This record gives sequence, structure tokens and C-alpha cells, in this order.
Amino acid sequence: MKIILSGGSGQVGRLLSRAFVREGHECVILTRGTGRSLETEPYPGETGRVRFVAWDGHTRGPWCAEVDGADVVINLAGRSVDCRYTEANLRDMLRSRTESTRVIGEAIANANKPPQLWLQASTATIYAHRFDAANDEITGIIGGSEPGVPKHWKRSVEIGQAWEAALFEAPTPATRRVAMRSAMVMSPDAGGIFDAFATLCRFGMGHLGDGKAYVSWIHEHDFVAAVRFLMDESAVDGVVNLASPNPLPNKAFIGAVHAALGRRWSVQAPAWLLEIGAFFRRTETELLLTQLPALFWREPQFSAVL
Repeated sequence: MKIILSGGSGQVGRLLSRAFVREGHECVILTRGTGRSLETEPYPGETGRVRFVAWDGHTRGPWCAEVDGADVVINLAGRSVDCRYTEANLRDMLRSRTESTRVIGEAIANANKPPQLWLQASTATIYAHRFDAANDEITGIIGGSEPGVPKHWKRSVEIGQAWEAALFEAPTPATRRVAMRSAMVMSPDAGGIFDAFATLCRFGMGHLGDGKAYVSWIHEHDFVAAVRFLMDESAVDGVVNLASPNPLPNKAFIGAVHAALGRRWSVQAPAWLLEIGAFFRRTETELLLTQLPALFWREPQFSAVL
């Protein structure tokens, strides 16, 4: 198969492209790094290939020829959320997500042979922060107005909603569309979310805040398996949760990381201390205090896979 990965040079894109080329597929990564345009990068044990093609994430160009005739498009593009949530950064988060989705839709709509499947990155942050029940795709509650969440939670939810709206408003009737509301993808890759947690735990960080906030997560192998499932199951479309079936309270999650690292002591990190640390790291406590709401994939046969 020919698989297009827009924004595919990040952690999640690398996970997917490594898996796909080892299976013999051709991966085309759309990237703003023009110096890597049309270069081939080898992966250990590969039988397929991966190429890098330049795009700017908001206008059509020569890259559209790659979409025409492709089998699958996976759009992962969007400004990193690991930053201070200034008004300018929030606007950039929204713009980068909605415009990249819009232009991918235009490329598909104008293709002579449109791809059969469009997998679109979304976010589990769209759900309410709650303790009474898990959020599944059918009965999950959209968040933003619940009490006790970080100050920018509502804006994060609004960005997620606009992101998905850009997908489902695209005029691509011949292409199946899936919005992947993914939990945090855990892999040992440097710079990933698990690497961040592990680094903090090595320095003795204990549970965050009161430790009650749920951590929804998914292992890298299960994430890749979930994407393969979505590629194979032609009856699946619309919104889909990608998460392990058992979210953990932050206290239990951090405890498990400490146990895996062989750490025997830690210091609880209260919210006010996290605010100070987040300021100097130029990020937001929202990424650590609440993580993602408790999720659940509604289809039981898929939960068994995870």
C-alpha cells in the first residue's frame, strides 16, 4: 500500500512509518522540512520505503500528486501542545490543525483516484474530566465547562471540536473518514510523553496534585495495532477512541513508573509547584495535572486486542 503521513516526522508518525515500511508498504511523509524532500530514509529491517515530501500545511502544491492514487492518508499535523498557552500559541494550535485538515480534504476531493481511507488525528482532551464514568464514543461527555479543570481546558476542547469539524465537513464522499481520539501514546522514544514522565520520576517526582486525575494511555504497539484495525475494518468510520481499557489515577500511574525504574522514594508535586516548573519549562500544567479523561473503546472485541 501507499500511505501518506502528513505531519509524520513526530513521535507518533515515526512509530507508524517504522511499522509500515517493515511490512513492505510505501510511506510518504509530508513535512515542512524541505531539505529532506524526496529523500529516502532507511529503517532497520525494512522491506518497504519512506520518502519525505515538502508541504506547508495550509496550501495545495506538488505534494497533492502523492495523495492522488494513495491507499490511506493519515493526518497527524498540528502545532505541539507542549508550550505556554498564550493567545498566540492557542491560535497557532487551532490554525495548524484546522488548515492542515482542510487542505488534506481539498487534495482528496480533487484527486482523480482518491484514497479509500482518511485517518485524522484528534484528541481525547475533547472529553470532560470526570470520575463517575468513562467516556466512550457514544455516551462520552464533551468537556470545557466542568469545575476544577485548568484554565485553558475549554480552549483545548474548542480546538479539538474545530479539528474534527474540519474533517467531517470536507467534501470527500468516496473516502472513509475516522477521527482518532487518542490517549497519550507511550513509547521509549526520546522526547515522547513517557520519556518526560520517566525523567521526572528519576528526579524523585511523585504523584501530581491530589493524584486522583485519571491518566488515559495507550502502548505504542497497541496504537499501531489500532491503526491497522481501522485500516482493515471498512465498516468503521466517524469518531473512535484509541486507549487502553484501564485508565489509572495519576498516583497509581506514577507509582508504576517508579516501580519500573526501581525508585523507592518520591516527593508529591503540588499544583502550585507544578505551575512554577511549567513556567520555567515553557509548558502548561494541564499536560500533567489532568492528562486525559478516562476513556473507553465501545467495541468489546477491540478492547480485547488492547
